[in-house]
Amino acid sequence: MIRLNVVNLVGRVGMEPDVRYFESGTVKCRLTLAVNRFSRNSDQPDWFNLELWGKNAETAANYVRKGKLIGVQGSLKIDRWSDRATGVERTSPIVRVDRFEFLGSKRDEESGSFNSYNNDTEF
Repeated sequence: MIRLNVVNLVGRVGMEPDVRYFESGTVKCRLTLAVNRFSRNSDQPDWFNLELWGKNAETAANYVRKGKLIGVQGSLKIDRWSDRATGVERTSPIVRVDRFEFLGSKRDEESGSFNSYNNDTEF
């Protein structure tokens, strides 16, 4: 099967992991990622919302911290909802992460026991 919706990003984590545990035993982790552009005129990063599930979420919750350099691969999805106050439909792009790797200095790698993690489980 050819997979066309693929997103690859490298950047720094912008917040501590937001982890939720569900009664079903499923784990969900949300992060933000700041990615620099390849442009001389832009000194502001692009921000991406990341969503991790299952073992990826558990690993991120335990080892990812704000400022950590990571690489991610996943797919783009669009969350849709109605604003409670106005009733207007809202959307938010989210990268559903299938694989991530810890990047950075050797000292950063020694602070955690995982250098990369890949979860091929489909939800």
